[in-house]
Amino acid sequence: MLKNKGHMGRFCSVRGCAAQTPTAEAEVVAEEEAPMLTLQDLPTSDESDTMLRVRHSCAHIMAMAVQKLFRGAQCTIGPWIDHGFYYDFAMEEPLTRKSLPRIKKEMQKIIKKKLPFVKEEVSVEEARARIEEIGETYKLEILDSIVARDPNAPITIYHIGEPGEKGSWWDLCAGPHVENTGDIDPNAISLDDVAGAYWRGDEDNAQLQRIYGCAFSNATELEAYHKIREEAAKRDHRQLGKELDLFSITDDVGGGLVFWHPKGAMIRHTLEQFWKEIHLKQGYQLLYTPHIAKVDLWKTSGHFDFYSESMFDQMDVEDEEYQLKPMNCPFHVAIYKDGYYSYRDLPLRWAELGTVYRYERSGTMHGLFRVRGFTQDDAHIFCLPDQIAPEIVGVLDLIEELLSTFGFSEYEVNLSTRPEKSVGSDEIWDKAEAALIQALDTKGWGYTIDDGGGAFYGPKIDIKIRDALGRQWQCSTVQLDFNLPERFDMSYITPENRKERPIMIHRAILGSLERFMGILIENYAGAFPAWLAPVQVSLLAVTDAVMPYVEDVAKKMREDGIRVETVGGMSIGKAIRNAEKAKIPVMCVIGEREAEGNTLSVRTYANGEIGTMPADAVREKVAKAAHDRTQIEF
Repeated sequence: MLKNKGHMGRFCSVRGCAAQTPTAEAEVVAEEEAPMLTLQDLPTSDESDTMLRVRHSCAHIMAMAVQKLFRGAQCTIGPWIDHGFYYDFAMEEPLTRKSLPRIKKEMQKIIKKKLPFVKEEVSVEEARARIEEIGETYKLEILDSIVARDPNAPITIYHIGEPGEKGSWWDLCAGPHVENTGDIDPNAISLDDVAGAYWRGDEDNAQLQRIYGCAFSNATELEAYHKIREEAAKRDHRQLGKELDLFSITDDVGGGLVFWHPKGAMIRHTLEQFWKEIHLKQGYQLLYTPHIAKVDLWKTSGHFDFYSESMFDQMDVEDEEYQLKPMNCPFHVAIYKDGYYSYRDLPLRWAELGTVYRYERSGTMHGLFRVRGFTQDDAHIFCLPDQIAPEIVGVLDLIEELLSTFGFSEYEVNLSTRPEKSVGSDEIWDKAEAALIQALDTKGWGYTIDDGGGAFYGPKIDIKIRDALGRQWQCSTVQLDFNLPERFDMSYITPENRKERPIMIHRAILGSLERFMGILIENYAGAFPAWLAPVQVSLLAVTDAVMPYVEDVAKKMREDGIRVETVGGMSIGKAIRNAEKAKIPVMCVIGEREAEGNTLSVRTYANGEIGTMPADAVREKVAKAAHDRTQIEF
């Protein structure tokens, strides 16, 4: 249950937040040219009860249309999703994208009839009899599962059209729905894709056919949503990763395993360098730990019992079982256990870019977003109970500095509190939750409380970032843990010379580097800011005669730490096209006039032609932007 819903927190400059009075001319322009809707303007089903009802009702209308058009089609489940809906069907005739216009046309016919949605509550016996009468075997399974969960659960049916009337349709459903089909704009729906799905999500069960659709309040919102999706497709990190030669994932070597090519590796190196620099500045110490350990470690941590489905099989090493690590935490605990600490030594802040391995089914993997081997920007803080709040504030400061450097200035904060089943005393839970709230209040960040949504071993803060398209991504997590210190018998010596358990704080800011790189590629559409770009400057020679000057400029740039390439032996038009295709931030055309005057003819990927500038001035501007991690200002 969600309580205390707060506003969305923002990192914003004074300039960005300052109130401005529009001129009369600006108001006229605003009236003539309404701004394009963004994803934030399009409410999700969770944000709007009206749209939830519309989308759920569209799923039923689609199922009704499919069963009318395709004889023998059986309905399984059809829920609403963020901006739309889907329905899974068991049917012999294969569905393709070419089937969708016909189904949509039938849906629009149903909508225009303004048929009522009628709720009917029936007994289990009556529901079973009706389902058996129409031969819907999947509905019987759904009914049985409802009764198994709760024998006294109400069984409800929703009809489209008056019950019993010719042409009416019904489905086993808990609702909610619109009053009648006329409440839906027939021009604000679309059917977008067809996919395969397993019944109950189990690959051992029958394969079904799924149709995805979306629905909005009006056609303008639908059009905006499709434009956003088209732009998202252009930014797909899998395609851009191939075009820009950043990384590859090949089944020939192993699914879900990422190979970083030189350009992608340079971006990752730059990101890691920044990450280490900022952590050292904030008082963290760096760790390196192995990729495997004896399976006993994972039994002690509890991962072997509770996380085994996501772990790879054990390997035999000299008659002992070893395990690829799915988590870094037990390794950091092992280092703590190897020491002896008093209250004076705490807090300890240990950080690691640690590679972990988790089993994912082949059908669930998705580019860099879901892989089998990935590197987490993991850190653990071991502290005293009264140090929780200041340590959390320090983590939130670090999150703000890191994310804002990459250009993420909008985010959502969620605080998850104690669930019904948990470990740890009431006192420590109360103190921990109060400390998290105190830290968020100190930062002045709005947040939503997910009451009872915490892990059994501690409360947590989750932060979602919003990208250039307005999409939200789960990114940073700050998690308190009262479980591992107990399992591993961790302790520190108090002022009274007693042993007490330290508080353990898990935190990841970027999540996994692979996933965060995927987010960055799509956020920037492959056009990385100069400080992060694998090649920052491309020097383009008009003729071979100027190559000595080109190499001299490149040498000086490299001495300043600039990543530069030299290009010759081709037409200047082709060289510029190749550089723009590679999305290189700065391109410098060099002919005889530039070589004689010690200048560069500058153009940028973002702004095109800039003009001729002294070579030293260009070098200084690029070096400064790279050092400050800011945009280049020409």
